[in-house]
Amino acid sequence: MPMASGATEVFEREFLSLRGKLLEVAAALDRIARAEGSVAADPRMAQVRQSLEFLAGADGRQDRVERIQLIFSLPYDPNWRN
Repeated sequence: MPMASGATEVFEREFLSLRGKLLEVAAALDRIARAEGSVAADPRMAQVRQSLEFLAGADGRQDRVERIQLIFSLPYDPNWRN
């Protein structure tokens, strides 16, 4: 059975990928900001903002993936089969 990795080891392994993904997000937001028009009223942009705000304040949390997924999910509809 493999031994659990320490936080430093996991961070070292994930750092470049994490950095790249953050740069991708920043680049996409820059492209949107430079484009003509506005997406300020688009509910998807609100989801992006809400996700970024959550991540900025979620230091130490272990439910980040679940919370972000819920931000982008539709509320449960008990009548979805109808």
